[in-house]
Amino acid sequence: QVQLVESGGGLVQAGGSLRLSCTTSGIIFSSNTMRWYRQAPGEERELVAGITSAGSTNYAHSVEGRFTISRDNAKNTVSLQLNSLKHEDTAVYYCNASRWGRDYWGQGTQVTVSS
Repeated sequence: QVQLVESGGGLVQAGGSLRLSCTTSGIIFSSNTMRWYRQAPGEERELVAGITSAGSTNYAHSVEGRFTISRDNAKNTVSLQLNSLKHEDTAVYYCNASRWGRDYWGQGTQVTVSS
C-alpha cells in the first residue's frame, strides 16, 4: 500500500519559515520524481517545486529563491524548506510521487501565513 504523509505545516507570520516533510512507503522512493504542489482556496492546484531521481530541481517562479526542495533517499523522505513566507503562500501543500505516468498523492498539510 502506497502512503505519502506530509507534516510540518502550521501558522507563521509573514517573513517566517517552515519546513515541510513527506515520508513515503510502498514505492521505490529513489526512482520517483518528487514534487510539492499547493492549492489555495478557490484556486487550482499548482506546482511549487520538484526534484528528480537524479537530484535535479525546478521551482515555480513565485517561490524561486525562497523555497528549497530536497530528498533523502535513505529515509524515503522529501522536504520543502519555506523561507521568507508571504501571505500569498497560504495554501494546502501536497506531496506527489511520480514514475512512469503513475502518480501518488499525500493528504496535504495546511500552511497559513499571517500578514
